[in-house]
Amino acid sequence: MSEKNIRTILFDLDGTLADTAPDMVGALNQVLAEENQQPVLLEKYRNHVSHGTAHLIKLAYGEQQPETDYKRRIKRFLEIYQSRLCDETALFPGMAELLETIENASKNWGVVTNKPAWLTNPLMELLGLHKRSTCTISGDTVAERKPHPLPMLTAAKLASSQPEQCIYLGDAERDIQAGNAAGMQTLIANWGYIDDEQSPNTWGANGSIDTPLETLRWLERTAA
Repeated sequence: MSEKNIRTILFDLDGTLADTAPDMVGALNQVLAEENQQPVLLEKYRNHVSHGTAHLIKLAYGEQQPETDYKRRIKRFLEIYQSRLCDETALFPGMAELLETIENASKNWGVVTNKPAWLTNPLMELLGLHKRSTCTISGDTVAERKPHPLPMLTAAKLASSQPEQCIYLGDAERDIQAGNAAGMQTLIANWGYIDDEQSPNTWGANGSIDTPLETLRWLERTAA
């Protein structure tokens, strides 16, 4: 890694750093099973995971479900998901090598996610990353969430870096908006949860990559 201006590489969690879809869709299917409903297909729901719990419940049960049922299902989903946070979740292929390369280059890496800390921190520990990450900013760590730049600026400060010394990888438009607003470079993680209805080429990122290890080549090109 030869890019001298970049000191810190920051990642979104769900759909960028780790493939959490199997456990999230698994939790949804358990909620459905408890109500004698048919399970949903992982591949059909995978790209919706980044939109969060409420979106998954509405997708499975419809927008017009009674409010009491909606709240109960969200509560139950979160209970189940907490109990199986890392049963099937894993780093995306190439991510472990990328993190190791970053560390060997004496650079920082961290996570900025909208996932709440009571789920983020245990998941990072289960993945063996909690102590390796320079900073982990969850959706409730500061007063704002992405696409607001505050979480990004907080991460940069904790990493002892200026925003322009950071690059942020994400798979959602709010990720790119937050990184850009903070004055960071941004990359779209094409391996993430991006559905056909989205138009990543309109998000305003500095670039897009198809695999985690392409981050290294992208940094080398921009340094040339």
